[in-house]
Amino acid sequence: MLSQASGRHGGRTERTRRLAFGAMFAALALIFSYVEVLIPVPVPIPGVKLGIANLVIIIALYRMGFRYAFTINCVRIVIAGLLFSGVFGMIYSFAGGILSILVMYGLYRTKLFSMVGVSMAGGVAHNLGQLATACLIVSNIKLMSYFAILLFSGLISGILIGVLAYIIEKRLPAEVR
Repeated sequence: MLSQASGRHGGRTERTRRLAFGAMFAALALIFSYVEVLIPVPVPIPGVKLGIANLVIIIALYRMGFRYAFTINCVRIVIAGLLFSGVFGMIYSFAGGILSILVMYGLYRTKLFSMVGVSMAGGVAHNLGQLATACLIVSNIKLMSYFAILLFSGLISGILIGVLAYIIEKRLPAEVR
């Protein structure tokens, strides 16, 4: 009887620990979203950002799994939208963020791509999701001509974020899961 009780307690402790790490990851992603608002983009092209918050999301995907990464991403988008970008910013972020996490998870599951490759695809998918949403909102498919610029910026930022995520993920203690 004692082993069953300790087993349940151990499971509860594990869930609590994962919930605490998930909350810390969400807070860190939100902080990175705020920092990104403050950093001037080196290239004055609308829609081009570094995507620093994706650093946390990709590490969460690799360390905690899809459900936690998805939830952390959604929490960050909602709170950042309420604090920094408003309803339309939130809509665009959701479109890009959801498509991005789905693409990254699909590629991650194949085990064919490195963390940098997964991040690159996530950056491009994020830009594609936002651009497709903009096309729907303004009812103009011609906006897709802007994708060439966003493709390039998504690849570059995806590489930078992927390299940083790889370095950080390898240095995190095993307990962060």
